[in-house]
Amino acid sequence: MAGGRPRKPTHLKVVSGTAQKCRTNPAEPEAGGGRPECPAWLSDRAAAIFEETCVLMEGMGTLSAEWADVIASYASCLEEIEITTAIIEDLGRTYTTTTQTGDTMYRPRPEVAMRSDAMKRAQALRAEIGLGPASKSRVSARTKNEANPFKALG
Repeated sequence: MAGGRPRKPTHLKVVSGTAQKCRTNPAEPEAGGGRPECPAWLSDRAAAIFEETCVLMEGMGTLSAEWADVIASYASCLEEIEITTAIIEDLGRTYTTTTQTGDTMYRPRPEVAMRSDAMKRAQALRAEIGLGPASKSRVSARTKNEANPFKALG
């Protein structure tokens, strides 16, 4: 697996005004637009997060039906963060156990690692869909009536 920074999606380059013909794939398929359908496998809470994310992306002019799986994964990660955070708040970050010698041992609660992993996945997905703080600052929302000034480049 190659290291380094992940590639910025072309649609984010276009709306941020950094797209360059020499760095774009002329055969790249165009997003079809439209609103993605919420997958049936999402829980009620994750489905609500899915819809909230779609509203944010729609407002930025980056929403497309092709994003359904990524948005669903992002919503699922955020729900997992909420669930594990509630457990940690209720039960604490650690638990005690007794060793074979009778000593008390403090161990980290598994939900702490689970939450950390979900946060890392959510952060990566957030950046991929253009909602991260750094990626959001590079995106300019356009109204639907504005023509794409970079359309002629392809």
